[in-house]
Amino acid sequence: MELYPVFLHLRGRPALLVGGGRVASGKIEALLTAGARVTVVAPRIDASLRRQDVRIVERAFEPSDLDGQWFAVAAAPADVNRKVALAAEERRVFVNAVDDADSASAYLGGVLRKAGVTLAISTDGRAPALAGLLREALEAVLPPDLDAWVRTAEGLRAQWKEAGVPIPDRRPLLLLALNRLYHQEAA
Repeated sequence: MELYPVFLHLRGRPALLVGGGRVASGKIEALLTAGARVTVVAPRIDASLRRQDVRIVERAFEPSDLDGQWFAVAAAPADVNRKVALAAEERRVFVNAVDDADSASAYLGGVLRKAGVTLAISTDGRAPALAGLLREALEAVLPPDLDAWVRTAEGLRAQWKEAGVPIPDRRPLLLLALNRLYHQEAA
């Protein structure tokens, strides 16, 4: 069965991070950057997780910690990740269990952000290091002027929507417009 790829809008929404060590520290920045209201739960919590905009609960995970959450990241030992996964399933909360694909209902991929474009690569939780290598490869081939591509596409999209250009017809028109960017430079 294939995964359904999606980008989550977490701004202002509660997200739970279970774990207080190095692995959790590696996950918090993306949650905060997305605007999530993060709560960290763990018996011991590293100083790197203690931030003004993060709620800290210094104790073992309890299933009720998931009540009201939109998303959870389990960055704890495998036995704790399994408890989080079971409790999340009961509450219909998606959970990313770090390096524990069997306990996850959501997989994070290699993420590349450049000039307003976000690319995410997934191996369905089977080979995260490969996803990271693929992300690096894509970064190497993206054009240095990607911001011009984004501005062009954004402007044309507004025009096409107003003119009622069908969505399937837009991609070839965009390719022509992007090619013109380079023909203008050469002239």
